[in-house]
Amino acid sequence: MFKKILIANRGEIACRVIKTARKMGIKTVAVYSEADRGALHVDLADEAVCIGPAPSKESYLVMEKIIAACKQTGAEAVHPGYGFLSENEEFSRTLEENGITFIGPKHYSVAAMGDKIASKKLALAAKVNVIPGYNDPIGTPEEAVKIAQGIGYPVMIKASAGGGGKGLRVAFNDKECAEGFASCKHEALNAFGDDRIFMEKFVEEPRHIEIQVMGDAQGNCVYLWERECSIQRRHQKVIEEAPSPFLDEKTRKAMGEQAVALAKAVKYQSAGTVEFVVGGKDKQFYFLEMNTRLQVEHPVTECITGLDLVELMIRVAAGEKLPFGQNDIKREGWAMECRINAEDPFRNFLPSTGRLVKYRPPATSMEAAAPMPASGGVRVDTGVFEGGEISMFYDSMIAKLIVHGSNRDEAIARMREALNGFIIRGVSSNIAFQSALMKNPRFVNGNFNTGLIGEEYPRGFNAADLVHENPTLLICVAAAVHRQYLARSSAISGQMPGHDFSPGDEYVVILHDQYHPVTVKSALGGWDVTHAGTTYPIRSTWQFGQVRYEGTFSGVPFNMQVERIGLYYRLFHWGTQADVKVLNPHSAALQKLMPFKAPPDTSKFLLSPMPGLLTEVSVKPGQEVKAGETLAKIEAMKMENILKAERDCVVDKIEAQPGESLAVDQVIIAFR
Repeated sequence: MFKKILIANRGEIACRVIKTARKMGIKTVAVYSEADRGALHVDLADEAVCIGPAPSKESYLVMEKIIAACKQTGAEAVHPGYGFLSENEEFSRTLEENGITFIGPKHYSVAAMGDKIASKKLALAAKVNVIPGYNDPIGTPEEAVKIAQGIGYPVMIKASAGGGGKGLRVAFNDKECAEGFASCKHEALNAFGDDRIFMEKFVEEPRHIEIQVMGDAQGNCVYLWERECSIQRRHQKVIEEAPSPFLDEKTRKAMGEQAVALAKAVKYQSAGTVEFVVGGKDKQFYFLEMNTRLQVEHPVTECITGLDLVELMIRVAAGEKLPFGQNDIKREGWAMECRINAEDPFRNFLPSTGRLVKYRPPATSMEAAAPMPASGGVRVDTGVFEGGEISMFYDSMIAKLIVHGSNRDEAIARMREALNGFIIRGVSSNIAFQSALMKNPRFVNGNFNTGLIGEEYPRGFNAADLVHENPTLLICVAAAVHRQYLARSSAISGQMPGHDFSPGDEYVVILHDQYHPVTVKSALGGWDVTHAGTTYPIRSTWQFGQVRYEGTFSGVPFNMQVERIGLYYRLFHWGTQADVKVLNPHSAALQKLMPFKAPPDTSKFLLSPMPGLLTEVSVKPGQEVKAGETLAKIEAMKMENILKAERDCVVDKIEAQPGESLAVDQVIIAFR
């Protein structure tokens, strides 16, 4: 067994690998960029080596620096995590040439399966079902359009070296095909250094279901059941679960056996994932690709099988035989994972960067690399900490929230409770959106496909989608919190003469621009709030300095996050975020009389919708621009974002230049 391994990654997955290595008694080496000097994975590892500036092209993607760090520290093996160099054939081979073990598949397996064009041809040879398409590299947008017309729209344009939703577009017509081809090619070159593009038929009403495989050097290979990954936005997975609520045992077995056949065809060693698209009506499944690495969503497989996939990867890399056969692999209960990302769901999921002013995950009962409790529980995998920085240079993931229950309904209920208890401040997060999905009838019933988010939220996600199950609860708790705040303020000693006050009982709560008169009276252990003729007892410990209030509302327990922001109280409950103002009747009457102040006119400016790097300005002063034309491109968190003209216009001035780091709402272009 190895004495020391290096993790060629950062963030959550680096911390995850370190936990297993520590359990196995193996020393660890972290590598970090200058932007990650104070990162959690650096602190957890036994040793750490700086490998360059913040951009990943100058640090985490430079294999020579990784190998130099191995030699400097005496690391015998490298775990690549996911992303970065994890599916790079040259990296795997170069490590072997330097006498360093790659904790992953052999370079020839990476080459065969990491290339999506080659892998489809191998799948055909191994008698694995594949989607109709064009499996050779496509050279130009014109050629792409011609091929798409031959296949028949809709088509999926994919980067051969792609992954994680990058270098992938769906086109429904010639215009979308040409534009999608160009975007895929550029995005793939930046993300993977390989701009080869191929195309295949897009299966409508598809489900994305993947099979986890594990192979060893002795030729043994098994499948560890499936993961349902159909809840996606922009081809990025949002929620994963195991098992799938869609598969029957016959289809599950057939998919698993084909996945193993493909893995054996390339002499696969280590953990890998064979991804399939499954037709929603006939359950016909087709091979998509094989990811020759650990997946982000691997914890749900660990929860239902009780296996530590990272430990198995390390043991297989050290030459050990798999300690079990196919019939020994259990499948117990139901597991779900929500990806908690630094993005603003109310602004079309734009990336959110900055400092984590508060980061308090829910209480956990399961840990990565630890045995799973028989009763299931909650697990949080993360690479951040309160006070840390979410950088524009890397992906948007803050944490992975994983739950396990005896069945799917129990897992959903546990996930809702865990999301409700997750506190993140300083950057925006997608927790409210995840909570809304957990209540979506189609998701709860298991009646969904990869188009669910687009179909359920065709205009994006906004406050109207967050209709609270009990708005009276919000009104009464806000009133009680405000009254407790005033009671505390009035009791502070040393107040200036004439400035002391006695809080009254009458207030007006303003929620969603609706005015709600309430009466708040003191009671043992809290307050009695009368609203619309009914009195609701609110009881809590009312400890100040906390963010979460726990208590009872008319005898029913509630758990709510409350934050005072200026004159507002921001309430978070079951995924609902509500800004509530509580005023005395006189102030509320004055507010109703206040004139409406229109927001400033920004129609003559192109504003940056997110913090990011301006990579291209496609127009120049004096140029006439038609609606839909590209104006600029911004890169943030490893994704390219194209900004287009909303209407015909004429460019006046270019206010920002390529290479400039932009802030939210910074002016890029001014129009006449």
